[in-house]
Amino acid sequence: MEDLRCCLISEPTGRRDARSMKVAFGIKAHSGWAVLVVVGICDGDVMIVDRRRLELVDEEWVKHPYHAALTLEAGPARRLVERGIGRAQRIAGREMRALLRQEQERNNEAMACAVLVGNPMPDWSVEQILAVHIRMHMAEGLLFQDALIRAAQAGGPKPVAIAEKRLVQHAETVLGMPESQLQEKLAALGKLVGPPWGRDQKDAALAAMIALRGALGGALN
Repeated sequence: MEDLRCCLISEPTGRRDARSMKVAFGIKAHSGWAVLVVVGICDGDVMIVDRRRLELVDEEWVKHPYHAALTLEAGPARRLVERGIGRAQRIAGREMRALLRQEQERNNEAMACAVLVGNPMPDWSVEQILAVHIRMHMAEGLLFQDALIRAAQAGGPKPVAIAEKRLVQHAETVLGMPESQLQEKLAALGKLVGPPWGRDQKDAALAAMIALRGALGGALN
């Protein structure tokens, strides 16, 4: 039982004799924030190492930069959207670096970062997006997913984009478990870590398990 508690949640002590794990990040993004679940392997079994909310904006308007630019002329609108995207990307990069430092302090090795993504969007210009309201929602839905993937690409763990609509099917294939077994595994992990353990946390954990399986090239129990 002592080993299990050690593996379940390891606090960043900075000690080099602390138990070491291979870990992967799983992230479900929303407008301006994201759910993070860090999954590791301890004694051959999957453990939840960390779980938290990531804040990805420093001002409210950055959550919806296209909506913020809607009443502006073309030039100012484009510059405001670009500024919002740039700020989201900088904050995502800062958060990713902080996560990596924390895992290093835990003596863990971050192997991959799985980000759940939606359907890809055509390469529309800012003007084309602002012309159709549904496109604005689509662009803002993808903005923070893209910022997190870019943050992982820029020196973080290996980024893995996983289509949210095919998450369970992908997990069944990669992890070699039927959906019923996957749900049992997620429920068991949720009982260990306690609330909150809703759909976002379960999906982020499953994405992390897929990414870790791919990085390690071996079975996850």
